[in-house]
Amino acid sequence: MDITSFSREEINKGLELAKSKRTGSSETVRLLFSPFNVDESNINEVFDLYSNLEKNDFDTVVVVEAHPGSSEKKLPMPSFKSVSTTLGEVLANDKLRNDFCDEDDDFFIDDAAFDDDVSLYNQLMLLQCSLDDFTILSIQLTDEGSFTVKELAYALEEILAQKNALIVFCCELNSEHREEFEQVIQLYDNDNMTGLMNYLNSGESSIDGVSAFISGLIVARKWGLKLNFGDSSANKNKNLLTGFAELQRQPIVR
Repeated sequence: MDITSFSREEINKGLELAKSKRTGSSETVRLLFSPFNVDESNINEVFDLYSNLEKNDFDTVVVVEAHPGSSEKKLPMPSFKSVSTTLGEVLANDKLRNDFCDEDDDFFIDDAAFDDDVSLYNQLMLLQCSLDDFTILSIQLTDEGSFTVKELAYALEEILAQKNALIVFCCELNSEHREEFEQVIQLYDNDNMTGLMNYLNSGESSIDGVSAFISGLIVARKWGLKLNFGDSSANKNKNLLTGFAELQRQPIVR
């Protein structure tokens, strides 16, 4: 049973339960790293992820997912004016979509890579229960080369820096690749962007949606966010990339 079979009441209950288990306070989450597909096998960890959002945190959400080779356009954005799930309709942020088109020639409004299987629908149902009122923008990566990834990341960082926007990056890596995950995070912690680009260009990554994931890491670094992927050692089926990036706490000056 996937997320599309869940009712609003079931999703709200799951989010409320996850929120009740959280300890301490957190800073504002700006980025989410969420699995492509949300179903009964991972729904609880995704509830934990989305429980970090508060109802009035954001007025727009950008969902980034990879579809290598699905379109001639490297960074297409579907043309819908609104998108609907069983929980209702969400309007597209047309102005923001045009802002990206004006940013660089590789951003296009194009539907070639958009179909019924996109992760947008999975994320949208959780967003509809996590946020009060928001618009949506879908960006798809059809080219996973480092040039396109950096272009996307820098556009996201520049255009959204001062906007009240959440970015959701869709990506997955199962727990049997823990060593690879730790190596990638070490590259990030060491601010080794060259190493991350070499990893991306090697074509040997086990990450599904590696271009989206690396884009998210670049944005997190540019914004000075703190990554949190939790401790997944107890769950063999966990997606190692389910996590978030939040504003770092500022030290109290006395």
